[in-house]
Amino acid sequence: MKKEDTSIRVFRWVSVLEAISFLLLLFVAMPLKYIWEMPEYVRVVGMAHGILFILYLFGGYWMYEKLNWSLKVLFIVFLSSVLPFGPFVVEKKYLP
Repeated sequence: MKKEDTSIRVFRWVSVLEAISFLLLLFVAMPLKYIWEMPEYVRVVGMAHGILFILYLFGGYWMYEKLNWSLKVLFIVFLSSVLPFGPFVVEKKYLP
């Protein structure tokens, strides 16, 4: 496979994992912390999400260069990183 194909595949995986980690943080770990007083899950899931979030932003810029995205698309990719289902939309709409 070409190098570009591998980079797209890696970004696709990071995108999906980042979105899943955000959903787990919002809908599993946060309720456990605030309803059932179990904050340890927020620490674990939050750390994983933080690492994946940073990788997603770097990967978005990487795809901006590799796929010759416009600045508008790059802005949409970065904005989607703070929306719960945003990375799923980016992965489907902007990746070949």
